[in-house]
Amino acid sequence: QVQLVESGGGLVQPGGSLRISCAASGDILRINDMAWYRQRPGKQRELVATIGSGGQTNYADSVKGRFTISRDNAKNTVHLQMSSLKPEDAAVYYCNAALLRIAVPFEHIYWGQGTQVTVSS
Repeated sequence: QVQLVESGGGLVQPGGSLRISCAASGDILRINDMAWYRQRPGKQRELVATIGSGGQTNYADSVKGRFTISRDNAKNTVHLQMSSLKPEDAAVYYCNAALLRIAVPFEHIYWGQGTQVTVSS
């Protein structure tokens, strides 16, 4: 059994900052890529940022220079530091992990339940 649990969402004013986190737990052997996605009202879920097991990162153009993804491999956590937030960043943010479980031969993708980020004055 594997669980991904996000935390840290909330209300922030435009121009403000917020850090959201995701902790993975369960019978995890190794976590490969981790990522953050978001889903804005009326829109499809979109990729925000990814981070490999070695720390290599990629960002959507819309968040480059404003968001920073990081991970702590010892704690099986991934974070998203968001700065200079805009109203259009408001969304439900989901974490995602590609991981190997103990005694399960293939990599599987797991999702968290989502955390709401609201950007409003």
